[in-house]
Amino acid sequence: MPAAVPEPPPLTTDDFRLPLDDFELQVRRFGLPGPASGPTLVLLHDSLGSVALWRDLGAQLALATGRPVLAYDRRGYGQSSSFGPAPRTSRYLEEEAETVNRVLAACGLAQAVLFGHSDGGTLALLAAALEPARIAACVTIGAHVFVEDVTLAGIREAQRQYQTTNLPQKLARYHGANTDAVFRAWTETWLAPSFRTWNIERYLPAVACPVLVLQGSNDEYGTAAQVEAIARQTTGPATARLLPGRGHSPHREDPGLVVQLTADFLNSNWSVLGQEPGLG
Repeated sequence: MPAAVPEPPPLTTDDFRLPLDDFELQVRRFGLPGPASGPTLVLLHDSLGSVALWRDLGAQLALATGRPVLAYDRRGYGQSSSFGPAPRTSRYLEEEAETVNRVLAACGLAQAVLFGHSDGGTLALLAAALEPARIAACVTIGAHVFVEDVTLAGIREAQRQYQTTNLPQKLARYHGANTDAVFRAWTETWLAPSFRTWNIERYLPAVACPVLVLQGSNDEYGTAAQVEAIARQTTGPATARLLPGRGHSPHREDPGLVVQLTADFLNSNWSVLGQEPGLG
């Protein structure tokens, strides 16, 4: 008879509100029984994302890596407080990266591995550049470090879908009354003529931690030039993977692949990250 497949260890899930100044963020934490192995893995969602839109990826990553996982709705998204009164500027990602590090400090995380998709991947790089001692490693999926024509074309297509399909209703399941504000914040900022010169490559040399750079080969919002720029200009060990046939969200298209690549990456850097090898 084939050997029995062992049951995965039980996960604990903790949802809570995190106050920061005059707003609150919705946070979810996944934990495993026993002592944690290495820094907490923190998920940073994209420009239309939320904790709920990660689906069960946080749980999969916790089981595969043997480390706690924390995800939160950025301000204005999901169940967190609405956007503040000030309009979004072309520096919104640099400003939001400072909030990332404040969240880590408020949650008592002296070190973290940042796992970010799209805007979240950009935030991971910026947060690592701003506070290198706090960020042990970064995993980016479809991150942007400059604006490309394909990015703007993809956003214009998303605008068309928002106006002609049930996309607003789908997003409203996650963002409720904030849905229009979330969508406009993304599209109007990126399509503004003043944003065309946005570029954060100057921050990349300050990213000295290990970095895993993932992107789908069919990403509708970016080209391989983004991957090449990140891998070339960060100063820590960088692993770049262009995933054949995947689009902008390979963690949704093939979550098993992304989870395994992440676990392998963390295992290969176990001496830097303070965990025992062989997890995942």
